[in-house]
Amino acid sequence: MQRPLRLIILAGVVLVLFYFFKDAFFNDENYIQPLLKEREDKDLSFRSRTNSPFIDEERRSFKNLVYYEPNLEYRVKAQVEELQKQDTLLMPLTSGSYEPYLRYGIAAFEMEGQPQRLTLYKKLSGEKKDQLFVPFTDKTNGFETYGGGRYLDVPFEEGDKTVMLDFNRAYSPFCAYNPDYACPVPPKDNRLGIAIPAGEKTYEK
Repeated sequence: MQRPLRLIILAGVVLVLFYFFKDAFFNDENYIQPLLKEREDKDLSFRSRTNSPFIDEERRSFKNLVYYEPNLEYRVKAQVEELQKQDTLLMPLTSGSYEPYLRYGIAAFEMEGQPQRLTLYKKLSGEKKDQLFVPFTDKTNGFETYGGGRYLDVPFEEGDKTVMLDFNRAYSPFCAYNPDYACPVPPKDNRLGIAIPAGEKTYEK
């Protein structure tokens, strides 16, 4: 057998093995355990005096946030659809004021056998230029999750055609714990008609 043919066969075997074992890559060690560590670290930061959204009395009694169990079905790759015009939106805040965001693009994906769309926003102030912001609501809000919606921070580099929407990392805004905070209100175009039972649940004081 000629050497190039052997290389082709070997490459084919590697590709088959990759697709066969790709789901096994996201196991307890390399996906779930780091995710749980992130949650543990967030609890620690909420107990600290400098990073906690709670007033001192509630901070001292705080134990932990509550989450859904990690579920890889809610970690989805979405296609990025570019907008013909990336206009600026004055996103309303819970305080009644506004904060400017750039409507960067649309994340198109499928969940529960149905096409879904979420607008990807880029914050115009601040230093986080390597991620996009996705405020959204779903059918769990007001029941199992915070009534005002939740957020996703999406890693992104200019020119990417896809993004990973990891709803296991969906989190509540600070105003879910303290009404003195001003938090972005998810726009109408990010209201999902399905339930997303993943990520952070309602915090019970």
